[in-house]
Amino acid sequence: MNELERYYRVLELEPGATIEEVNQAYKDLVFVWHPDRLPKDNLRLQQKAQDKLKAINEARERLRSLKGKHQHIYHSPRPQPQKTAPNDYQHDHQPPKQNSDLSGKDFSRANLSNKDLSGRNLSYANLSGADLSDTFMHKVILRGADLSEANLFRANLLLADLREANLRAANLIGADLSGADLRGADLTGARIRSGDRLLVKLIGANLAGAIMPDGVVHK
Repeated sequence: MNELERYYRVLELEPGATIEEVNQAYKDLVFVWHPDRLPKDNLRLQQKAQDKLKAINEARERLRSLKGKHQHIYHSPRPQPQKTAPNDYQHDHQPPKQNSDLSGKDFSRANLSNKDLSGRNLSYANLSGADLSDTFMHKVILRGADLSEANLFRANLLLADLREANLRAANLIGADLSGADLRGADLTGARIRSGDRLLVKLIGANLAGAIMPDGVVHK
């Protein structure tokens, strides 16, 4: 791996990404790894966050500098999305390429645990009863999706689009919904607490018009 490829990888981008994509990836990763979002007393995580931010900053600055001087420094074609049948997930196949359009697909009762669905378009997909525990869904599009009774235990839904999503009776214990858009979502009966303790991260989430687990509309 050459130096340029390493910088792209740090920002979780494909080689040849535009400067706009570089800047957006930088913003997203700074949000994810900001030390203020991590427990202050966990020195290991705090140090990891500092190291990540240092690498992220270096990668962005180097790519911006190189792209400014050489607009076509990397000429490899970018991979195209591949279509994968919904049932492939149920047999533990690798998920489709980044940005694949899976809108409207039927994944009801599918085993998607520990998969990487980040950036996928799953708008209006049927994920009712699906196992999404420990699944990475950073910036996933789930607008209007049916997630009723889905298991989202410890799922990473940072910056996810969940507008008008059906989350009725879903298990959200341990899920991270920081920065997610939940406007108009239905969370009636969703599991988000253990006793009086809230066990879902909702830092910066937009809950306008969402129906909360107790049936009250958030204002």
